[in-house]
Amino acid sequence: VQLQASGGGLVQAGGSLRLSCAASGRAFVRSAMAWFRQAPGKDREQVAGISRNGGTTDYAGSVKGRFTISRDNIKNTVDLQMSSLKPEDTAIYYCAGKTSGSIASGVYTGERNYDAWGRGTLVTVSS
Repeated sequence: VQLQASGGGLVQAGGSLRLSCAASGRAFVRSAMAWFRQAPGKDREQVAGISRNGGTTDYAGSVKGRFTISRDNIKNTVDLQMSSLKPEDTAIYYCAGKTSGSIASGVYTGERNYDAWGRGTLVTVSS
């Protein structure tokens, strides 16, 4: 699976932005997916994850209630809707997929679980 993220940009605090990740390859429909982010000087962190069929999602505490992850297994996309953005949300955002091995129906947490990564898209939130 190859992943391509888009939708980043500059937005004012309190605003919204929608990121999209387009996936190629048949393995997408059986892959667990996630969005990660890496802020300057910080480690990469997982902000949201979604199960293969989209029925289960999970969020980092810092974004819960503000971000929504979704997927379309017909279009092979996984999106991250971000609302009430804060300056601390500024980061490079990456989509990732667990595409190989035995994949259960839930959400996977942690970078080591993901084997496919897209190039990041920069989100900058101004105060």
